[in-house]
Amino acid sequence: MNCIQLEKNISLSNFTTWRIGGPAEWIAQPKNMEEIKYLINWINKKKIPCNILGAGSNLLINDKGIKGLSLCMRNFKGIHIDKNNGVIDVLGGEMLPTLARKAAANGLHGLEWAVGIPGTIGGAVVMNAGAQEHSISDYLESITTLSLKGEYKMIKGKDLNFGYRHSLLQDENLIVLSARLKLVSGQAEIIRQVTNENLNHRLRTQPYKSQTCGSVFRNPEPLKAAKLIEELGLKGFRCGGAEISKIHSNFIINANNASAFDVIELIKYIQKRVFDSYGILLETEVKQCGF
Repeated sequence: MNCIQLEKNISLSNFTTWRIGGPAEWIAQPKNMEEIKYLINWINKKKIPCNILGAGSNLLINDKGIKGLSLCMRNFKGIHIDKNNGVIDVLGGEMLPTLARKAAANGLHGLEWAVGIPGTIGGAVVMNAGAQEHSISDYLESITTLSLKGEYKMIKGKDLNFGYRHSLLQDENLIVLSARLKLVSGQAEIIRQVTNENLNHRLRTQPYKSQTCGSVFRNPEPLKAAKLIEELGLKGFRCGGAEISKIHSNFIINANNASAFDVIELIKYIQKRVFDSYGILLETEVKQCGF
């Protein structure tokens, strides 16, 4: 008998890095495939919607909460590394920084940039997470997904229509169960050193320990969103409890019990100021849920 815990009316603020969000009608945190399959059967039997959550970064949840089941995948973890051929098989709930450190410890080059990105591998694939001119799509061979109807599918990386912070998964409500990555062998000591340097750089240049979602806006290449916002003198500007970071202007921090409404109003204000000054409409990276 499955003993997965289904909780009702739990605040989702503890499930997002912004620490913002109303209650989930239902929430569950499966740890294995048996529990995931049980939950898929449960939502289909109940005929209720399902929202898939990872680590809760790049996510803004409505203050009113979310109907149906919030399926939080962050406990669905596991990594298998084959050092001989550089292949890594990783479950969708594994954290990207953990994966980056383990790859480095095993002398595999390719994920040094990922050490400071606070997301799951599933979320990273959906968003095509990246930094320093790298992205997860550069190393992804394939993924295994599960639809909310209970259908499994293996999808090759080349078929995911990857672009800048984009994949076709953003248009489909699929659970990323696992991913297969292909890295390159190198010297573990050097790879660990570069990984640590990348993390230290993030700690110096981003509000890493504050309550944020990560970068809010996509860069309007070749320009940088942060530079446009900073040039307008907007660092430290607030709407309610939401504040443009004084450290990095493409981050909005929850400075004082911010609401989702505060964040949305601040996003709109930034977009208007940038458009009025530069004629550029900044697009967000943030997924909005429950609106």
